[in-house]
Amino acid sequence: MPNRPTIIDVAARAGVSKSTVSRVLQGNGLRVSPETAAVVLRAIRELGYERNVIASSLRTDRTYMLMLVTPDITNPFWPEVARGLQDTVEQAGYSVVLANSDWDVAREKDFLQTLRRNRFDALVINPTAVSNQDLMALNTPTVVLGVGNRFPNFDVVGSDSYHGTLEAFNYLYVLGHRRIGFIWGQHRTGWAQSRQDGYLEFLRQHDLPREACLVVEAPFDRAGGHWAMRQLLALNDRPTAVFASNDILAIGALQAAREAGVDVPGDLSVIGMDDIYPAAMMTPPLTTMIKAKYETGRLAAQFLLERLNGEAPPQGRLRALPCQLMVRGTTAPPRA
Repeated sequence: MPNRPTIIDVAARAGVSKSTVSRVLQGNGLRVSPETAAVVLRAIRELGYERNVIASSLRTDRTYMLMLVTPDITNPFWPEVARGLQDTVEQAGYSVVLANSDWDVAREKDFLQTLRRNRFDALVINPTAVSNQDLMALNTPTVVLGVGNRFPNFDVVGSDSYHGTLEAFNYLYVLGHRRIGFIWGQHRTGWAQSRQDGYLEFLRQHDLPREACLVVEAPFDRAGGHWAMRQLLALNDRPTAVFASNDILAIGALQAAREAGVDVPGDLSVIGMDDIYPAAMMTPPLTTMIKAKYETGRLAAQFLLERLNGEAPPQGRLRALPCQLMVRGTTAPPRA
């Protein structure tokens, strides 16, 4: 098997010094004439030379590698975020390594160790259990995905789930629904608090009673949505509409309604949150609150690049992107 060409081979082919090739590779055109640079670049193409990033990182203290840690890569929400991140950092010469924590605290901490050992330049993370202090100890530029106040020292980018939830419930109210169920999603390490806060504000605004039986807590997966809807349908006084904390829960809820012979949206309206791609392919298509997934990844990348280039403010920044209502086929006014 032939050896890979080295920078020495390029220098010999171009008839220049190794340092001249290095300056061309680093884009330092001030000290290399255009004619010489053209000869070096032609030699690189002819030999098929690829720059040794590991060796380069020892000189520049940069690996041009970022890590993205998400809790559940099977949720179609996250690939869109990853694409927004990757499309943006690639333009600056960075690559993205994807890590799936699967809501596992130990695995998440292992990823942080991997990041430190392999000298990744930056981190984007939707945290499962790590704290503000854990991330501070990394001493690595970091962006946290998901709006909240747990990470005051870092840039935080996410969706405004509080107002998105409030808008979803208000939409159902305007349709005429007064008895509305709430499938409250449970992470393995905690609850989606912003959605509950939006729900409670909705009840307060419309002077509606808080009925514990209308709130069902369930894991953030399809089985959880299925189970939660069965609990709501078993009530003597069923809700006429249901808000699910994300689309995965809503899809499970729709399956449970179909199995029970409940007509959606004739007998029951259902609305989700996220607008993952399967939402539009359901029968009927799912009404949902759109989250700006690609823009979340793009903005996280922008914040990271500014940190890496020394262009960011010293304090952490918080950006909560608004949700947008997408009306499809699972919502309608209640039957008279």
